[in-house]
Order: sequence, then structure tokens, then C-alpha cells
Amino acid sequence: MRRIALVTHPEAQHHVEQKVGGWYNTGLTERGQQQAKAIAAVLAEQLPSASPIYSSDLQRTAETAALIANSLHSQVMLDQRLREMSYGAAEGRDQAWFDQQIVYPPQGAGRLDHRVYPSSENRRELATRVYAAMDTIINSTMQQLVIVTHGFAASFVIAAWVGMPIEALGLVAFQLNSGSISWLTQSAPFNNRTLASLNDTRHLAKL
Repeated sequence: MRRIALVTHPEAQHHVEQKVGGWYNTGLTERGQQQAKAIAAVLAEQLPSASPIYSSDLQRTAETAALIANSLHSQVMLDQRLREMSYGAAEGRDQAWFDQQIVYPPQGAGRLDHRVYPSSENRRELATRVYAAMDTIINSTMQQLVIVTHGFAASFVIAAWVGMPIEALGLVAFQLNSGSISWLTQSAPFNNRTLASLNDTRHLAKL
């Protein structure tokens, strides 16, 4: 069976400072580091030693991946295609300010190319790069591995795994909290790809 642990990074500095994230490059808080260690402990029980790790190259995900790698005795491959959606010039600004600037998408057509802020990415642009990263991962020979990414980008990782066409992603959004673990699987003989578990945060209960 092929198994992928999909991890969303835990608490980062921009969370507690209530700043817009996206590509704004902040690290984990002390609490976030403890949460990442809890994630690493779960994965060390579930995956074999040396299972490779693909991670967004932003600091908060790279730090999470490094702590997981320490437990799995594995290597981290940083890939900027796994970054969160970019919010352009709004990144690093107060979240309360941004909430007043957001242009919400239409309910019908046009959602895929809609920008919530003038210089932000749209869903199509995010999906195109995440799907390219997933093509690299899916076409590899690795059977058990970890992907470390961000809350919104992770929805597109799942969509790529189950083969949803990009044109169908205008409405897609899975509930994925910070510090979550989801499991993507594929097994013989039919080789169907499954979202086996979504948004598990039990390891964070005491943190």
C-alpha cells in the first residue's frame, strides 16, 4: 500500500500576531514547535524510518519538516510549489485590515480565476503549481512519505491525489486545521486513491 501523511504546519508567529500569512515568511512559535514534535511522534509510529519528506520551502513548514525528519531519520526536499496561496502585497499586514479588503468570490462562474486581493494568486494559479508538485511525488517510486504544506494549499494536494481536474476546483475546500495530519492511500489490486483520514488533530489535545 502507498501511504502519504499530509501535514499542515502548526502554530506560526503570524498566527499569534494576527498577520496575513500566504508567503509571509514567519517561523513556528514555541507552542508550534511542541506541536510539530507531537506530529513527528505520531508519524514515527506510523511510517518506516527514512521515509522521505516533501515540504513547502517557507520557514514555518521547513521547521515542521525538519522536526519530523529528526524523528524519522529522513531527508527533507523543499519545494516552493507547495507554498500557501500568495496574498501579494497584503502579506504581513494586519489580518483585521485584510478582512475589510477581501473581495469575496462569486457564487457561480468565475471562482477559479477570482482574486481576493488585487495582487493575490487565484485558485487556478495555486492549483497549477500544487498539481505540478504532486505529479513529481505521484510519479516517484516512493511508497511511504510525508508532505508538509499549508491549510488552504493542502486542499489542492488532496484534489490532485484523487484526480480532480483543475477546472473543477472553483468550490473545493477541505477543513484542515493547523497542525493536522491527513492520510492519502493507494492499494492493490485496483490502485484506487483514497482520502483515508482527514484533519486528525488528536495529538494536539494537550498542547
